[in-house]
Amino acid sequence: MKVTLLVVGRARGDLQPAIAAYEERVGHYWKFEVVEVDAGAGGREDRESVIAAEAERILARIPEGTEVVALTRDGSTWSSRRLSDYLGERALHGLGDVAFVIGGAWGLAPDVTRRAARRLSLSGMTLPHEMARLFLAEQLYRAGTILRNEPYHKGRD
Repeated sequence: MKVTLLVVGRARGDLQPAIAAYEERVGHYWKFEVVEVDAGAGGREDRESVIAAEAERILARIPEGTEVVALTRDGSTWSSRRLSDYLGERALHGLGDVAFVIGGAWGLAPDVTRRAARRLSLSGMTLPHEMARLFLAEQLYRAGTILRNEPYHKGRD
């Protein structure tokens, strides 16, 4: 099973080294790919144009048969254990690849959320793009350690 992290924009700033470190760690547990699509709408500034252009780029990068998990504020909240169970079940039963999608500054277009089989919330709060990416990468790494009974995860869930 392949896990793809499909994100709008590139990791920049102070969090970039931490993002790179966790994304590298994720690769020890899953076939893993990060796909970055351009942010914005090529000079168009209104919200609808921006998210429509981003949606077009996102949807073009999702392989056929891949289950999409859209990260949205109004999605379900999962524990670390729930995420590891989800990934473990998909891998064990050969249910196919999964792509986690993080939108740009305006979030995800309805076309993207309709394509998603699941919607996941990292927090009820709005997170900067880089922080959401770091948080998800760490949780994907944690899910791998949980499935292998490695000592990283100290949680009770």
